[in-house]
Amino acid sequence: MTMQLHCFGESGNAYKAALTLELSGLAWEPVYVDFFNGAARTPEFRALNEMGEVPVLVDGDQTITQSGAILFHIGEKTGKFMDAPRSEILRWILWDTQKGSGQQGPLRFLMNFLPEEKRPAEAIGFISGRTQAALKVLEGHMTGRDWVAGEALTIADLACCGYLFYPEPFGFSRADFPAIDAWLTRISDQPGWKSPYDLMPGSPADRA
Repeated sequence: MTMQLHCFGESGNAYKAALTLELSGLAWEPVYVDFFNGAARTPEFRALNEMGEVPVLVDGDQTITQSGAILFHIGEKTGKFMDAPRSEILRWILWDTQKGSGQQGPLRFLMNFLPEEKRPAEAIGFISGRTQAALKVLEGHMTGRDWVAGEALTIADLACCGYLFYPEPFGFSRADFPAIDAWLTRISDQPGWKSPYDLMPGSPADRA
């Protein structure tokens, strides 16, 4: 049965799920959520996910929300991307939720997807500082190692890389973080890898 991932191209959290599905070889299809026109706030979508967020994975009679939970579902279903201590995988997924994507996502949104006159300079400055601090933690962790949680690609890598493949500026330059840069290259060298806007429907170009 083909799984459905409710998503849109600009969402880094949805990208984590889409990329994991694609690399896993599972049969799946994207279902476009027109986020910027309020689709995630409709009663119909709220019935699917009371949190009003993407991604949402529908796998038969199961509906799974939150990217970390979806990644665990895919890993447990396929047996792939789980070759590391479970506690270490969970540690980095939780870190990403709070310190990685949890900062990068809002910062990228504020800097790129709000009208320029509505971009809050103080909030952007504050989140930028937290984002840079977290990137330095990840850079230090990746120095001298290939993968985040073990000796092979795991869902921890796929969680932590989500926003770092996007082209919109949010204070992250691969040239400034050589260990992260090399790690992202290892991920993009995986058979089946695709960039966010090639994997999911919806992009800033559609609204230009």
